[in-house]
Amino acid sequence: MAGVVLITGAGRGIGAATARLAAAENYTVAVNYHSDSSSAEALVEELTGSGAQALALRADVSSEPEVVALFDAVETELGPLSALVNNAGILEQQMRLDAMSAERINRVLQVNVTGSLLCAREAVRRMSTARGGGGGAIVNVSSAASRLGSPGEYIDYAASKGAIDSFTIGLAQEVAGEGIRVNAVRPGVIYTDIHSSGGEPGRVDRIGPTLPMGRGGYPEEVARVILWLLSEQASYTTGSFIEVSGGR
Repeated sequence: MAGVVLITGAGRGIGAATARLAAAENYTVAVNYHSDSSSAEALVEELTGSGAQALALRADVSSEPEVVALFDAVETELGPLSALVNNAGILEQQMRLDAMSAERINRVLQVNVTGSLLCAREAVRRMSTARGGGGGAIVNVSSAASRLGSPGEYIDYAASKGAIDSFTIGLAQEVAGEGIRVNAVRPGVIYTDIHSSGGEPGRVDRIGPTLPMGRGGYPEEVARVILWLLSEQASYTTGSFIEVSGGR
């Protein structure tokens, strides 16, 4: 049964596609963004124009006070949380590890790892039946990079997604008896703006033809898997990973 879903980093890409599908499945959608308010507000306008209930909420997921305030705002404005999609993530310019600074590495880990753990913590505090909540589901957006390592490009990003994989396994077991399911998707090369952050906007076009399926993926193809994992159709699925990577 649909309820209130918070999607972090939802202004564009996989997050925005997930928000659209969630709205179509009658979820009330909290669209979190960090800096691109225009994209988030445009998405909310689109969703509400289609009859959905949605709200854009700014927060830096790497900041503990902002994460707490974000979850409080969701509860106050939209009602009890029933689902979280940990989608917010960053990567930086392609380079080898021996060229990376500690500042760069820490930025990636703070958003991708600390941010996801903080958001999941707040979700558990609100959804756990042991704390008076009604249960719910968490989907973490990992990456095929956690398996492949991204050598010569961004192994710091790959390492952050490896941490998400371990976190997914542990949290799933920790809260399985409290009405919360925790799963992850591992997208491969998907047509989103994140590749521009790495310095190669055309990366999907370069790598796509080399994949077993012969093409890159689209955000909607990842979003459909996320919505299935959130749904009651996946009621006996927790601690699992679904590859959305074209066979790579």
